[in-house]
Amino acid sequence: MKTLVKTFAAAALIAVSTFAMAAEGPGSKSANVNLFTADLALGHYIAVTTEGESAGVEQLFAEDFSQKVQSANAKTNSRNEVVKYLKKQKGEKLNCMVTTDIIEESADYRIAKVTLKFEDFTKTDLVTLVREGNDWKVSGSINAYK
Repeated sequence: MKTLVKTFAAAALIAVSTFAMAAEGPGSKSANVNLFTADLALGHYIAVTTEGESAGVEQLFAEDFSQKVQSANAKTNSRNEVVKYLKKQKGEKLNCMVTTDIIEESADYRIAKVTLKFEDFTKTDLVTLVREGNDWKVSGSINAYK
């Protein structure tokens, strides 16, 4: 009887492990997020940039993504630089009020103005999202500070 219980326990453990690996997919390093609509992609972008969300960061950005920061020392950040920075910010929540306005949209792209109001300054982020296959991706970001 003990052998039968051990056999069932081992079979259950193997089944659970197999299902977990299949759900992650081959070579998966992070959880997939639902980016099937522009609203979901924009919401996830805001969660990643302001709430320290780290799941699906690499999935969120288009391969040709770039971020331009408008200031006295204007700077352009590559996709890899931004992804690396956001991964380091995992769990860090910004103390700001967030508002979003849709500037322009069509079936395949959307431009949104995301405003982050801090105590002493305001950050405006113009975000461009594009449809790539069945998912939406962030393809560009322009940041300005007041």
